[in-house]
Amino acid sequence: RPLRPGTTERHTHTRASTMEGQGTQTERAFLKQPTVYVGKRRVLGKKSGKTTRFVRDVGLGFKTPSAAVQGKWIDKKCPFTGNVAIRGRILRGVVVSNKMTRTIIVRREYMHYLPKYNRYEKRHRNFPVHASPAFALVKPGDQVVFGQCRPLSKTVRFNLLKIETSKAAYAKAFNAF
Repeated sequence: RPLRPGTTERHTHTRASTMEGQGTQTERAFLKQPTVYVGKRRVLGKKSGKTTRFVRDVGLGFKTPSAAVQGKWIDKKCPFTGNVAIRGRILRGVVVSNKMTRTIIVRREYMHYLPKYNRYEKRHRNFPVHASPAFALVKPGDQVVFGQCRPLSKTVRFNLLKIETSKAAYAKAFNAF
């Protein structure tokens, strides 16, 4: 598009497409944690270079990743640094895709019993799961644990809690049993 009259440069809105560049502010709005005061305040004593960061334990035996404690990124949908509670189901599956920004697709395979034939059939479900920047290294083929939370978007209702095992390449094989 041509520039408007009287302007010298075009302002473009860019988003980080991968999870590696989450340390800097890429959004138009200033991102901050709502529970941490970022303004200048007068402090008696020595100045400390360490900034405060809100981090919490989600419970259920899941440890807070060190990337969530030491990171500088802001994610309000992260269960460790944001305002999201894990409640409901805790599921396990294999990552199929990580092409979206902070969202992965996890395939969960299971067996369904058919009483008429007294046999089982293979079925699967794909779950869109929010992947916090604390899990920047998640890739297709990884075995992950994710938990249910409030709706984060139109389709996302789960949050990534732990990466269990890493696999080199993803094969669409049924590995439930």
